Amino acid sequence: MILTKLVQPTCGPGQLGMLSNTNWLKALAATGRKTAEEALVWLHDHCNDPSLDDPIPQEYALFLCPTGPLLEKLQEFWRESKRQCAKNRAHEVFPHVTLCDFFTCEDQKVECLYEALKRAGDRLLGSFPAAVPLALHSSISYLGFFVSGSPADVIREFAMTFATEASLLADCSVKPCTKQLHLTLAHKFYPHHQRALEQLARAIPLGHSCQWTAALYSRDMRFVHYQTLRALFQYKPQNVDELTLSPGDYIFVDPTQQDEASEGWVIGISQRTGCRGFLPENYTDRARESDTWVKHRMYTFSLATDLNSRKDSEASSRCNGEFLPQTARSLSSLQALQATVARKSVLVVRHGERVDQIFGKSWLQQCSTPDGKYYRPDLNFPCSLPRRRRGIKDFENDPPLSSCGIFQSRIAGDALLDSGIRISSVFASPALRCVQTAKLILEELKLEKKIKIRVEPGIFEWTRWEAGKTTPTLMSLEELKEANFNIDTDYRPAFPLSALMPAESYQEYVDRCTASVVQIVNTCPQDTGVILIVSHGSTLDSCTRPLLGLPPRECGDFAQLVRKIPSLGMCFCEENKEEGKWELVNPPVKTLTHGANAAFNWRNWISGN
Repeated sequence: MILTKLVQPTCGPGQLGMLSNTNWLKALAATGRKTAEEALVWLHDHCNDPSLDDPIPQEYALFLCPTGPLLEKLQEFWRESKRQCAKNRAHEVFPHVTLCDFFTCEDQKVECLYEALKRAGDRLLGSFPAAVPLALHSSISYLGFFVSGSPADVIREFAMTFATEASLLADCSVKPCTKQLHLTLAHKFYPHHQRALEQLARAIPLGHSCQWTAALYSRDMRFVHYQTLRALFQYKPQNVDELTLSPGDYIFVDPTQQDEASEGWVIGISQRTGCRGFLPENYTDRARESDTWVKHRMYTFSLATDLNSRKDSEASSRCNGEFLPQTARSLSSLQALQATVARKSVLVVRHGERVDQIFGKSWLQQCSTPDGKYYRPDLNFPCSLPRRRRGIKDFENDPPLSSCGIFQSRIAGDALLDSGIRISSVFASPALRCVQTAKLILEELKLEKKIKIRVEPGIFEWTRWEAGKTTPTLMSLEELKEANFNIDTDYRPAFPLSALMPAESYQEYVDRCTASVVQIVNTCPQDTGVILIVSHGSTLDSCTRPLLGLPPRECGDFAQLVRKIPSLGMCFCEENKEEGKWELVNPPVKTLTHGANAAFNWRNWISGN
């Protein structure tokens, strides 16, 4: 009546060679004990892993997973809920019903876990429900399907049987799920998204027959509370303390251990190699928590001898991300471009690379003479600095763009020109690097003489992140005009420069940005073009969420997010007058990605060779 088969490993003891048996068992466990070839590749990649000999077992968990048409509809809900209501905790894992909490198992006893799964499945095979009834349940922070009645009792009995067998065969302490069984659809979402999520959930058809698969997964217990990044591009280390990246690599990052990392960099551990090092953060993207989990074995419950059931389950495990078809992307870009002609839009842009980002806090000492004159010690220092009444020392906490930052700003402006959008007004933070970026973008747009830059102190950086106990000495409007910046001296800012407080609280910063962006939008009531805001990485969040009607992020989440925003990063908000709200849409230009270029001393190179 049912065909159920557990895939067995194909490795044999004759293939171990001179390898340590402990390391070999670790490699098998880390790769799901599928083939000897995969385990050998893992060992080769981890030859420099400092933790290779550490006796750290994997953590395992058992999930009941849907397959076939129901899985497809659930994945469609995952995509649409993320698009309409932003990411929530449910997006971190594939659709599933948890059958037991994560538990540890020694590497040499993993085969016994597979036998425990088979025994539990065989024992409950005849009583497993032909259909698993799902009832929608919703609360202010949770949305999901509950499983109840006699089918739930059978599933709980299966989980308890597996726990008993795992204890007997593999000496594992397994805690089966004995409470309400549930398949989570959304968790820890914003309360105002509850209705939209419920509507999407009710559209999931539950009448389809479904094969359910009990799947055994493992994860590395050391990185449970880490963030997971996925490499988008290849990166070759420029220094010995940097990580090699290949597209698709997963990197574990501890947010609490980033003090040593410079801006734009993070310290992480590669899942592929086990090595630790620095990596450029803009070469990566956030990955799902479950993307690094390893599937070991499956037991499929079915009322028919369906050979394709295993293929369906395997397809569900390969779902690592979604990509819009090229036609859909093209249509989306066209619609965004058309919308800028008829609707008010706000484009928030982070400034270009700042000189202290490359040369550190002592950058000013590197480029100034004892008598206070500027010179250029490296080509990435700007050719000159604007004149300041109090001298060169005022640049220390108000640094200019580097030469690369100037290039970044120009190339972004040129791309905006090619996109065809119409900039109607420009607002900039009073920080020199932001005013410079705005000026360079306007020059590439051929608008530097037509549009004046309105300096708005209300969108300045969170002052707690600024050095010192006082706010930085910023250039006055008169100094900016003398330095050839086309400044609108008639503009009355929402937040005067004198009102900036040092070391302000996060809430004070959020309130300041909210008041400023509201005035900026209201300052241009008749404009139907694009309002350009050039500011800091933090404002891509703090100046867009008020428009979108979203509450502020948690302070810790906000700090981590800002670290990932690269130079010339952009967010694009568009007013939807028909629905009376603002929406995030694709920016009019692509991102700018490039690698590092280390300093070179030819004398050391010659003497070293």
